[in-house]
Amino acid sequence: MALLALLVLRVWDSQRGPPLGPWHLVVPEELRADDIDAADWPRYLAAEQAAFATVRAKVTGTLEPEDRIRLNRYFDGSPLYPGRFAQDWNRSFLLEPEGEAQGAVVLLHGLTDAPYSLRHVGARYRERGWVAVGIRLPAHGTVPAALTDVEWEDWMAATRLAVREARARAGPDRPLHLVGFSNGGALTLKYALDAVEDARLPRPDRLVLISPMIGITAFARFAGLAALPAFLPRFAKAAWLGIVPEFNPFKYNSFPVNGARQSHRLTMALQGQVQRHAAEGRLARLPPILTFQSVVDFTVSTRAVIAALYDRLPAQGSELVLFDINRNAKFGPLLTPATEAALERLLPPGARTWRAVVITNAGPEEDAAVERVTEAGTTGERVRPIGLAWPREVYSLSHVALPLPVTDGLYGLDPDADEDFGVRLGALAPRGERGVLAIAPDALLRLSSNPFFPYLLARVEEGIEEGGVPGRSATEGAGPGRSADPTGR
Repeated sequence: MALLALLVLRVWDSQRGPPLGPWHLVVPEELRADDIDAADWPRYLAAEQAAFATVRAKVTGTLEPEDRIRLNRYFDGSPLYPGRFAQDWNRSFLLEPEGEAQGAVVLLHGLTDAPYSLRHVGARYRERGWVAVGIRLPAHGTVPAALTDVEWEDWMAATRLAVREARARAGPDRPLHLVGFSNGGALTLKYALDAVEDARLPRPDRLVLISPMIGITAFARFAGLAALPAFLPRFAKAAWLGIVPEFNPFKYNSFPVNGARQSHRLTMALQGQVQRHAAEGRLARLPPILTFQSVVDFTVSTRAVIAALYDRLPAQGSELVLFDINRNAKFGPLLTPATEAALERLLPPGARTWRAVVITNAGPEEDAAVERVTEAGTTGERVRPIGLAWPREVYSLSHVALPLPVTDGLYGLDPDADEDFGVRLGALAPRGERGVLAIAPDALLRLSSNPFFPYLLARVEEGIEEGGVPGRSATEGAGPGRSADPTGR
């Protein structure tokens, strides 16, 4: 009876809000896991091209007059239409260095996301002589409806394909890194665990995880039930957790139930595999892991990053960098007690098998940030300034902010004037009268770029220069040509 009541409530709730658009209904055909495992890079790109052609023909080409508006990324007359940009970062990309590749990196974006989110990290690898493979994971970059018909195993197969391509382009003797953001972080770790079990898979030399999806909210466990009414065409909207205008050129705003369900399935498989490897003593065979995570994260569980992964790792050179909240006293009265205590709960006193770094305020009245480092196996803390500061209007980072600089042309707080993506989402400060904006102001309040991105990039770069081993601060072993300042200034 309780289940029936919940289903009735779900049916009622799902019928509210805007109607479904063609981008919620058209599902482009994509390769599935078995096909991807049998494919090479050109075949994958050909299938990707076909999916985008479907979107042009069946979505962009069939829009009703009311959908032909500047706010809609699928309207080819909109400044947000990705087809008008110099490069459509919704698609897979390959960044090749001048001369022979010194290594290869695979870049795995997040759920509802696009390869755009890791383009800055990929560019730094290319600058250092590495080839960067940024694959568009199946069901991404096209239309939100694609996520209604995908399984996490398809994403995993695409990860294997990207690694094959990266290895082929750099050669078997060059180092291999995997960088994963959010859901891509889960795929990155899953691949490394699979490579421990399967000698046929090339083993990475280093993992970089950015806001990794090691654990998500408990709701996702029951997300499949929320979509049950959608089996009846009249209640098709029940297949969606959110139906929102699609104004973001490189990210879906609408979110289907299946997206949450597949994320949950992936994280459950991942956590089980970590636990099994820990019990069998095989986690020591993982490469060093460098993780960047905000203390507060609405999308993924920061506690799961520590409890389900780091606290199970043996001493094998891994490191966790936590970005604290802005503890400048001016925010104090406005912060919830749980937020203020989050860092202490996450990192209680005691020695760990991994290196812990906290980026936080230098003092209660200061915007300047410092790095607080506790080496593996110790309890003492070393503090040093990093040459960066909190913007005065920012009280915390967010899940989506970490992989993007404040100069990003679309999401940055101080966007590059030379880049034009139709709108500057990160620079908008929504202050004004109600009812003026065509979208909810909440959509613009979440921080979308990282004021500490120069630090993140410098730490990633250490692994490029030092053979893939994280765990040394930018001041340690700084030799000729190395800057002790993580900003590179």
